[in-house]
This record gives sequence, structure tokens and C-alpha cells, in this order.
Amino acid sequence: MIATLPKLKVNRDRLDLSIAKLAEIGKLANGGVCRLAFSEMDIQARELIKIWMKEAGMTVSTDAVGNIIGRYAGTELQAALATGSHIDTVPIGGRYDGCLGVLAGIEVARVLQENQTRLRHPFEVIVFSDEENSVIGCKAIAGNAPTDPERYRRKDGTDIQTCLQRVGGNWHKLHTAKRDRSEIAAFIELHVEQGGVLEANNKQIGVVTGIVGQYRYMVQIVGRPNHAGTTPMNMRKDALVAASQLVLAINRLGVETIGDQVATVGHMTVSPNGTNVVPALVNLSIDIRDLSEENLQYLITEIEKEAVAIAENTGTEFTFEQKLHVLPTLAKPELMATIADVCKKLDLSYDYLPSRAGHDAQEMGRFTDMAMIFVPSRDGISHSEEEYTSPEQCAQGAEVLLQTILAIDRSY
Repeated sequence: MIATLPKLKVNRDRLDLSIAKLAEIGKLANGGVCRLAFSEMDIQARELIKIWMKEAGMTVSTDAVGNIIGRYAGTELQAALATGSHIDTVPIGGRYDGCLGVLAGIEVARVLQENQTRLRHPFEVIVFSDEENSVIGCKAIAGNAPTDPERYRRKDGTDIQTCLQRVGGNWHKLHTAKRDRSEIAAFIELHVEQGGVLEANNKQIGVVTGIVGQYRYMVQIVGRPNHAGTTPMNMRKDALVAASQLVLAINRLGVETIGDQVATVGHMTVSPNGTNVVPALVNLSIDIRDLSEENLQYLITEIEKEAVAIAENTGTEFTFEQKLHVLPTLAKPELMATIADVCKKLDLSYDYLPSRAGHDAQEMGRFTDMAMIFVPSRDGISHSEEEYTSPEQCAQGAEVLLQTILAIDRSY
């Protein structure tokens, strides 16, 4: 159990001001934020973050993949307790996704500094590179970043070598970014939920049980084109009919299978896409997610069985190509228990829930103890200019982060 919490508190107004100031960099006319990784806006934001880290008494470094690491020294030679997230955005994003986790971490350092308090462990705030695209920052720290530079080429053609040079990194020293448990004892990420569960359940804090694994496939369904008016129904090889049956089967498996999975077909193209032509070719995507790798494997096996039966009944051919396989990462039970205990002591309501979106914490949890703290997103909206989490909710999340860090500093 946790002893009486120290009388250290985050400064809500200061945190809210930091969020507002960072949102000015890349601000869009509609109120959103565009701060793509490695862009000029990203570079400006990075410089501001470095200034704030130094003002909070942290030493600041940039590793080979451009991760910014602010370090607040501890009193003992221990592995660090770390937090952080990202400050890059999607093309039309908001001011909270990723940024709250970084700025709350800096706020923790500010509180420690102004109260002349040192933890036993060093305390680190990490700003991970390119979370919204390649996830190279956290993958490199975990030692899992692909080494083919073409995997990271930007849409405008810019290569990763140039991108990393812009932010003080060095592609040729990629391996040096890797860290291990001897350097980071635990990683805790604060993030907006990016969903509506906490709001719907009227809970103030989410204790994340883990970050789901993802299987992503592209499926090609080949039929036979023919005249829509002259081809009898029993003589057709309609690729769209076959695809539609597969979509319904995937939805049924997602609903009826025992577990906590989601299963989605979110993309489809039809060819030749003519009003009076029997569809000859369909390409569609499958996205399935769950905390259980075993259940994910079961689901894709069942989906492939459904495809075999549909192909036989419709005279079509199915081809599956896997595009993504991300293993689930479970949160450390002891850290979850600490977060829940902190919530009780702070009189904050909480609930347990998985993260169905990917986060930097997923890769960090590959090599060290990991946990996440969620705060609500209004109407479940994220990756949008309408993204909103109130100043009070942001401060509550930051307070839970602060007190959790203080608690595990004593127990780790």
C-alpha cells in the first residue's frame, strides 16, 4: 500500500498555459494544429520543449533518432523512472494528443524543482520522434526499429537521413538509441483516451490494462466482369457480393466471439466500378485488435475459413496479404495497482480499460515495466481540431502521474 502522499501538487494554470503555448506552433485557422514530424513547425516546438525542460532543472539531450530526453537527476544510482509521449500531430490534429503526456511530464519536473525535491531515481521526460507516422522514436529505444531507410521516406520524398539531421539525430547511429531495463526501470504515459468510454461511464481516470495488438490485412477478391443486364444471377462471379459476405462475416465474428476484440473493414475499392458491369475485382482492408494475441490468431483463422466457403459459393478467388502485425503489450499489474490507489487517495473515480490505439508506451513495454493513465476525451473525439479535454481533466491526469511517480520511486 502507498503511504501518505507528499504535499506536492501540479499547477493547473501553468499546465494549461503550456498546452496553449505549444498549440500556437502549427496552429490552423480552424483552431486545429498541424505539426508534422520533422517539419519546421516540429523543429520550433522541439526548441520550446527543450527550453522548458532546462528551466525545470533538467539536462537535455537528443538521441540518434531525434528523441528529446530531459533528465532530472536523482539522489541514487538507479535506473530512471520515465514518462513522455509525442508532440508531432496528424495533418489536422488537436492540442492534446501526445502533447499532454509531454507537458505533464515537464510539469512534474517543475513541481519537483520548485519544491527542491529529488527522487531516488532519475526522472526522465521523453519526446518520441514521429509517433504519428513511422513510430521510429519508441521503436529505436526498444531496439525494434526497421533498418531499411526506405521504410521511413516521407510522402514528399524526403529521406530519413535528412529528417533526422534536421532535429539533431543521426541515421547512421540508429543502434545507439536503444535502451534497456538497466537504464529505465518503469515508463508511465499520460494520454487523452481518444475514445468515449470514460466519458460515457462518468469516470475521471482510466487505468490502462494494456495496449492492443493489431493484425492488418489487405484482401483481393477476383471474380469475372460481365454485363449486368444480360448475365443471369446464377451465372455470375460477383466479387462485390463475395466481399460483402466477408464484411458481414468479419463483423459477426467481432460481435459474437468471446473476448474484447474489435474487427473492422474500413477500406474498399471496386473494379471496374461501372453501373452496368458485374464487379470483377475488390480490394479491402481488415483491421482486428485485441489484448490477447491468441484471440487475434483465432479471429484471422476463422476469417480465412469464412473466405474459403464464400469463394466456393460465389466462384471467386481470395488472396490475403498481411500488412501489419503488432503484438499486444500488457501493463504491469503492480503499476496499475499503484495508479488505482493514487486515484482513491485523490478521490478520483477510475475505471480499467484497454487502449485500442497505439502509443509510444507499447514499444517501451517491450523491455521495461509500463503503465498508462487516460483522461477523458470530449465526445470521444481525437485526431481532430475538435479534440478537447478540459483544464481540470488535464490537471487531474497530471496529478495522478505526479503522485504515481512519487509512489513508485519509493517502491522500485
